[in-house]
Amino acid sequence: MKTSFFILVLALGLAAGCRGQRSKEAPIVPIRNMYHQPRYNPQAESPFFQDRRTMRPAVEGTVAREMEIEPEVSLGRFSDDSGYVLEIPDSVSAGFAGWSNMMDRGQKRYAIYCAPCHGASGNGEGIVVKRGMLPPPSFHDPRLRHIPDGQLYATIRNGLGNMPSYRHMIPVQDRWAIVAYVRALQLSQAPSSELAVVEQPSDSDSEEVKKESSP
Repeated sequence: MKTSFFILVLALGLAAGCRGQRSKEAPIVPIRNMYHQPRYNPQAESPFFQDRRTMRPAVEGTVAREMEIEPEVSLGRFSDDSGYVLEIPDSVSAGFAGWSNMMDRGQKRYAIYCAPCHGASGNGEGIVVKRGMLPPPSFHDPRLRHIPDGQLYATIRNGLGNMPSYRHMIPVQDRWAIVAYVRALQLSQAPSSELAVVEQPSDSDSEEVKKESSP
């Protein structure tokens, strides 16, 4: 009987001791493992480096595995930085395995990132404009119909005016796909007097060219 009473009192004592309460003491962790790691917190100082910064800049010349290194593709400008590329680089369309695939991708990305401001038809009357935002210029403005493809791409990458940069949200290939779709929108509503009949090679035509060029 005494033994049972003693066990009951001990159990109640242990239960009371486990009651949650605030404490400034460090928690008791029997197995430390990686509880205390030799690491630095973001923006912390370190006497190890001369500039005392723990967040180190990338080594000069470092290239990420997924990084596009061709300036004509990644920046939309010629390699000598003399100006914007006039048309979408061939390597970009080749990466989509055809213009139809690139156009389809561009239409989907445009609907997500561009249509809220620029409108589904590119007239600059998107839903956020109807709710009070200053309207962006229409893609059907003659000035924007005649700018180089690289300049349109660079605007998506770097932003302009009220438009923020989308480089962190839209990958390189998708930016070019949006450019292709914007050009399609412009052609669909361009005045007949300004239209030039230009046939874009189809996927089947590309295959025929390859067969003819092969030995």
